[in-house]
Amino acid sequence: MNKRSLIIGVILSAVMITSCVKDLDVTPLDPDNILAGNLSDDPVYMQQVLGKIYASFIIAGQGANGGADISASDENFFTTTRALWNLQEITTDEAICAWGDVGIADLNTQTWSPSNPFLTALYQRLSLSITYANDFINLTQDNTDPDVVVYNAEARFLRALAYYWAIDLFGQFPLTTEADGVGKFFPEIGTRQEIFNYIEDELLEIEDLLGEPGYSYPQADKGAAWMLLARLYLNAEVYTGEARWEDCITYCEKVEDSEAYALANDYRHNFSADNDFNSNNEMIFAWEQDGIHTQGYVGTTFIIESSSDAEYIRAEDYHGLTENTNWNGNRARKDFLDVLVDTIATYGDVPIPATDTIFATNPDGRVFLRQKQSIDIPSASSSGNFGIGVYKFTARNHDGSLPANYNPAYACTDFPVFRYAETLLMKAEALYRLDRTAEAVPYINMLRERAYGNTSGNVTAADIDDQFLLDELGKEFYYEAHRRTDLVRFGQFTNGNYNWQWKGGTFEGTSTSSHLDLFPIPGDEVSSNPNYNGTNNPGY
Repeated sequence: MNKRSLIIGVILSAVMITSCVKDLDVTPLDPDNILAGNLSDDPVYMQQVLGKIYASFIIAGQGANGGADISASDENFFTTTRALWNLQEITTDEAICAWGDVGIADLNTQTWSPSNPFLTALYQRLSLSITYANDFINLTQDNTDPDVVVYNAEARFLRALAYYWAIDLFGQFPLTTEADGVGKFFPEIGTRQEIFNYIEDELLEIEDLLGEPGYSYPQADKGAAWMLLARLYLNAEVYTGEARWEDCITYCEKVEDSEAYALANDYRHNFSADNDFNSNNEMIFAWEQDGIHTQGYVGTTFIIESSSDAEYIRAEDYHGLTENTNWNGNRARKDFLDVLVDTIATYGDVPIPATDTIFATNPDGRVFLRQKQSIDIPSASSSGNFGIGVYKFTARNHDGSLPANYNPAYACTDFPVFRYAETLLMKAEALYRLDRTAEAVPYINMLRERAYGNTSGNVTAADIDDQFLLDELGKEFYYEAHRRTDLVRFGQFTNGNYNWQWKGGTFEGTSTSSHLDLFPIPGDEVSSNPNYNGTNNPGY
């Protein structure tokens, strides 16, 4: 594997993030680092500072073991991708965490409050990435060097991506751009509609400035911008009240028509150490991880380690890591087993053998699960020995070998943000919403043929409804930080008719209030920024 690392220790000077919370301590950690004053001396410096913006989404910061840019009791715990994963997964049927750390139980049971530390962490981390991007964009916007023009567009993409997650999770959010400069001020709060419009405008403006599809993985290219636009339009009705299905199809087709991307032959190739674009054209955009250069318990390392235990899902057996393994935290709830294998009791008309603890007889090749002590989880804080173990991500290559940069403690597996498979399912869902279900069938069956290895799992238009599509999204993207967003779009995250074990704090699961479809603004942010006028999202 020949990854080009973007994780380079540089930081802009005079950066003040948009948050007003006092515990954000953002300072240069090395006086010899490249600073804003000499950024324009060499385009190489600009690429290195751009690397800092990319890195802000996946690692804690600079220096030994990350050297966190934001002060925290555990610098790995509160990184962007790890906090995002928790909010998107353990709040749903796909995952539940056994750990007793403050805030986790609230996410497990959909009983969070504005003081939940994962909400604060992600809010602050997204703000930090936006501010890094704003300063870089301001410093490079007048530079006509062709490389720097592309770097500037990439920074604008990363800012748009941060804002996308902000409106998906929080709705309203501080809206700042390069025109605001950096320094101590109270940022204005943008509404969900305003930031949606801003993201759309930005992506349309930079679409032709970014590199050609697949030009320089893991950096963002046109394909990444098209995918973000398609996902924005897919969820537009949730964000703005206005459906944008046709626009979603338009940008999915741009990805298709580029012919730069294709499904991997092996589903698990997407979650293995050699999943980068050099060997897997399904990967459109991802957060790069490397066992040598991105050491930290973040991203895929976190998913692998937190999903392992000493008895049922041993990391050394299933995942390929051998040091600091078996954290015994995350696993799926039994309700998701119903989604992934159709029914708990049978695969169609074929009974599951009692000895098939890893569901090897299941014809769908996307199933990487293992039964634990019991599929029932007796309490929301029960040991990780209960539930359904997940071993979808691995630190090995997809053929079982070890990567060139193998580290026994840290995975080289990139965390996928956009895969080509999502292009197909977004287009299929948009066609279905427009009552063009027959046109959606081939896109769904492309994925099912890969999963089943033949046409035995193929469906027809008569098989497709809301529940089928929601289940198919779960089968394809579980543990990739999609689930909450999909459940919200289908009206099943809170007060729908789908409940799962410990949803709402009860064993059988119960309906919860629809105001939980949005997370609250962290309480410290509301109290410290007068532009919130002391009010939080409705219901909080």
